[in-house]
Amino acid sequence: VQLQACGGGLVQAGGSLRLSCTASGRTFSAYGMGWFRQAPGKEREFVAAITYSGVNKYHANSVMGRFTISRGNAKNMVDLQMNGLKPEDTAVYYCASRDSGSYYSERSYDYWGPGTQVTVSS
Repeated sequence: VQLQACGGGLVQAGGSLRLSCTASGRTFSAYGMGWFRQAPGKEREFVAAITYSGVNKYHANSVMGRFTISRGNAKNMVDLQMNGLKPEDTAVYYCASRDSGSYYSERSYDYWGPGTQVTVSS
């Protein structure tokens, strides 16, 4: 299974970015997907997740109302639309494919992409 995220970059506070993650090597539509992030000196944390069908979505409190996860099973893609970005959103963002367990726990995910850097300047 291979995951590849793109769309990161440098943006000013208040701006927007859209991250996309494509997956191969697994029946994409059968698995939940998630986004996590890791800021310098901090542990990796949950950002958002979506069920295999796309019906149910979960977002961390810190990004609720600003970030939105979505997926396109026909394209084997999961996106993270990030609006109203803040300097504290600066991190490496990872997409991951869920195996089983809580959507909020990174232990539930068995495949990870290499990450994409998001930097928000103040």
